[in-house]
Amino acid sequence: MSTEPVRAAMTELVEEYLRQLSGQRDLSAHTVRAYRTDLLGLLTHLARLGVTDLGDVDLRALRSWLARQQSLGQARSTLQRRSAAVRVFFAWAYAAGRLPANPAAGLRSPKTVRALPPTLEQADAAEMLAAAIATAAETGGPVGARDVAMLELLYATGMRVAELCGLDLADLDTDRQVVRVLGKGRKERTVPLGRPARRALESWLELRGQLVTRESGAAMFVGERGRRVDQRVVRRSVHRALRVVDGARDLGPHGLRHAMATHLLEGGADLRSVQEMLGHASLATTQIYTHVSNERIRSAYEQAHPRA
Repeated sequence: MSTEPVRAAMTELVEEYLRQLSGQRDLSAHTVRAYRTDLLGLLTHLARLGVTDLGDVDLRALRSWLARQQSLGQARSTLQRRSAAVRVFFAWAYAAGRLPANPAAGLRSPKTVRALPPTLEQADAAEMLAAAIATAAETGGPVGARDVAMLELLYATGMRVAELCGLDLADLDTDRQVVRVLGKGRKERTVPLGRPARRALESWLELRGQLVTRESGAAMFVGERGRRVDQRVVRRSVHRALRVVDGARDLGPHGLRHAMATHLLEGGADLRSVQEMLGHASLATTQIYTHVSNERIRSAYEQAHPRA
């Protein structure tokens, strides 16, 4: 007897879960695709084991799947994500009455060794921005002013590149001197703007009309053809700006996010405020930056203290 109809039923249950995930939790298409890849990969592994019904899955089968992923060289972070995807799926299927038990209830994720995020020294960030401002002044065009505004905003607010590209003109509140950011899961947060970022935005908005077309809409930042600026354009601008700073790491926009968080903590900001500005759902995610700050303090101590 062919197992294809049974396998099709297993796949349909996964697709039903993904539709529910996308519709009710408002996850991004990228996240849903990742979940689909993880779960369909599990079904392939189960087929190799001869399991043709999700009701027959046990903890040993799930652990063997993760062990195989590890043997293929998958990173710990990938294993952790796949383990979480499987746990949530089986919990949903059990709660919905589609399975007699939850075989993933005892599944544990491998511990992730979190690498410290690469970042910039404060002097390097200042030099990068000063060089970008000087270049914009020499060219005098809207593109240079736009790039300065994007750099200042990324460093001032710590927003993600996708959040920057998604900004609309109405998101800037000049009276309160803040910008409204729509983050992951469509969660909204408000982040303060410093004087340099506000000045850079004012300079850009004065020249924005030179690039605007009917396709620009309400986009705060637009490309040379008038459409909403693309993430690749922002990344190129950041890499180009950093290349002029001797000894600076070649980081992308996310590196400026790391720099903003690290420099705030070094300046005495409390961890909860940094969490809110970054839009982290968990304070534990923000705490990685305290390790960056502590390492710098330790390094400075060892270099400068006579009895270090």
